[in-house]
Amino acid sequence: MSQKATKTWCLMLVPVVIIVSCVTYYCSYIILQSSGGTNKFLNSSKSQCGGWLTQKKWESLNFNISRQTQLFLKMKDFFWRDHQSKQTLPYGIKDSELLLLKVLAVTSNYQMPAKLENRECRTCVVIGNGFVIKNSYLGSAINKYDVVIRLNNAPVRGYEEDVGNKTTLRFFYPESASDNPGLHNEPGTLMVLVPFKQQDLRWVKEIVYDEKRVRKGFWKPPPQIWLGDFNKIRVLDPHFLHQTAEKLLHIPLHPKGKQNPVHPTTGILAVFVALNYCDVVHVAGFGYPNSKNPQQPIHYYGHETMKSMMNSYHDLKNEAEALRRLEDSGAILYLHPHL
Repeated sequence: MSQKATKTWCLMLVPVVIIVSCVTYYCSYIILQSSGGTNKFLNSSKSQCGGWLTQKKWESLNFNISRQTQLFLKMKDFFWRDHQSKQTLPYGIKDSELLLLKVLAVTSNYQMPAKLENRECRTCVVIGNGFVIKNSYLGSAINKYDVVIRLNNAPVRGYEEDVGNKTTLRFFYPESASDNPGLHNEPGTLMVLVPFKQQDLRWVKEIVYDEKRVRKGFWKPPPQIWLGDFNKIRVLDPHFLHQTAEKLLHIPLHPKGKQNPVHPTTGILAVFVALNYCDVVHVAGFGYPNSKNPQQPIHYYGHETMKSMMNSYHDLKNEAEALRRLEDSGAILYLHPHL
């Protein structure tokens, strides 16, 4: 082929190359968009951990928290140490040691999965149960985090588009437990018990040892049969609830007189735990509707309304302000617009 013919042939190819390049770029962009690749919340773990957000978080919290934090109770640390807990539940284990001994003896492992422990950077997302996450279509984004924390008996099946289907940890207590955790959790999900009272530990003991159930002492009947994997049960160290109440919410641990006790919700507790364990913490589904209508739904599922929160043992306004402080400091980041 002559030099002139070769040159002409190459020039004819130029438009084709340009068109192919444009199509490839467009397709790549679409794929990235659909997988969340261009989403600002889903940059690589390294970039999130090394960015200004992480530095600002640690500088502003003053919680004396450590990335190497041990989250769960284990026998060798809590039954043979010199300094025993001075607090009773929900803020310590005083007077509950024997119940704990029997519960902890059932689980063979007290750690988080090794694949998470060994990560250079851990990304966490805490999924609240609020109505605000409904129709958010955040499901695929949520599934990309290293650790997905869910609360109580919040369902997953049927809501995957909004809340995803990955669950690393599920915080619960007897009254909020599902009788069949396998319906809305993965096989490897760790069921993290938050014990608010001795009766909570007694309930677990009766379940795992198949003893006669005692129904007294609960504000709502817990499941009498629990079909979960006993080896996946973990007991959260009450230290985290104590620190959430004292340092984050600044609520009295022991109210005086006839004042009703106010305890942190499992939601704000889960956020505090995530701040201790993860390098990057994002949240979704937090915030109650800004409505005076008592019939306003409060969850993305079910039929509970604002009316059900009227006699709550939680200070929701205080918790909302605490979350706002964490957001303003850069400690947490919301995945959706919120009030």
